[in-house]
Amino acid sequence: MTTGKPSLPLPRLRSDQWAIARNPAKIKVLAMGRRWGKTILGGCVSLATAARGGHVAWIVPTYKNGRALWRWCENATSGLKRGGVVTVNRAERLIEFRNGGFLGIYSADNEDSIRSEAFHLVVLDEAAKMTETTWTDAVQPTLADYDGDAILISTPRGQNWFWREWMQAKDSADMAAFRAPTSDNPKPQIRAAAEKAKTRVPSHTYRQEWLAEFLSDGVYFQNVDKAAVLMERSEPGAHRGHSIYGGLDWAMADDWTVLTLACQECNRVVDWDRFNQIDYTYQRERIVAMCERWDVSGILPERNSIGQPNIELLLDRVPVLTGPDKHFGFNTSATTKPQLIQRLASALEHDGFQAPVDYADELRSYQVEIGDGGHAKFGAPAGAHDDRVISLALAWWSMTSGWVI
Repeated sequence: MTTGKPSLPLPRLRSDQWAIARNPAKIKVLAMGRRWGKTILGGCVSLATAARGGHVAWIVPTYKNGRALWRWCENATSGLKRGGVVTVNRAERLIEFRNGGFLGIYSADNEDSIRSEAFHLVVLDEAAKMTETTWTDAVQPTLADYDGDAILISTPRGQNWFWREWMQAKDSADMAAFRAPTSDNPKPQIRAAAEKAKTRVPSHTYRQEWLAEFLSDGVYFQNVDKAAVLMERSEPGAHRGHSIYGGLDWAMADDWTVLTLACQECNRVVDWDRFNQIDYTYQRERIVAMCERWDVSGILPERNSIGQPNIELLLDRVPVLTGPDKHFGFNTSATTKPQLIQRLASALEHDGFQAPVDYADELRSYQVEIGDGGHAKFGAPAGAHDDRVISLALAWWSMTSGWVI
């Protein structure tokens, strides 16, 4: 590596950031909470290495994930650009120093752009969102020429390959493991946000996203015994003038169709119905009758598969709400289902939302599994049902986030 480091106006690192930066380990694995300060740590280390003539890669899961770092690096080197010390290529997201050093931003979804390079330092940003082969097959060989270093930074995503690297780093002579919860950031607004999150998001989410804990698969819903307490259905007269919303999970034979109605003002379920092995014509009539009895403000049915044609036949009879995509009903997918379930979990834990005792067993057994890619998969254990959970989650969503077109 050549010398001749130009003067960089970099911000001063905090003591905890500096302890990580100066650690001599060849591979550093940092489990980090949201807003801890990865951009400043990684940006300072990367630009300082490039300023000494080093070749540096900052790798992100997708190209758009590198925007924040790129803006930070552009601002940090703006003075050097005016002085002709660095060249900034926005199209390539590449900052080149006059002495041959450079910092480039690369995308893990385009591994071929990484494979032919050789680096003194590589930073994997949100490493847990990348595949293990990106790290082992594409990135590690790029460090061979210069015996380079690597910093793996990420919010945990279950116990996947990033967790295994973190565990290995705890006991390895040439690796180092760090855990940095959000509360380590001394900024008052960041600490305040972390405190608010403690009472506003599900505990599973809080522990992973803010405390930077590696969580295993397991039961997801908390506080079930205090939330699922309703023994009897209510009567419409007791909620006169209130706004009643519903969630509807469809089924035909093996599973169950469940309609759950909730009162917005009382923050509780008021009525529910569950049935199966009934023709959809009769199912719709049963649903319409219940909605008319309660004069519902809106219901949110699941749209997947059999939901679409049934929703079309309900539109003229009951107020059907739209989901996140602004189409009638809720399209459950790998993207929308975690949002749906997490909102219900938060409602039961923190918002005082009350559900029927009949729903307790399904809520207690409902599980989350974290795949190797870090994606959460929610569902009932093998052989069990989750129709009450989905209907309840849709009712909460409709009560708090639904729209009528």
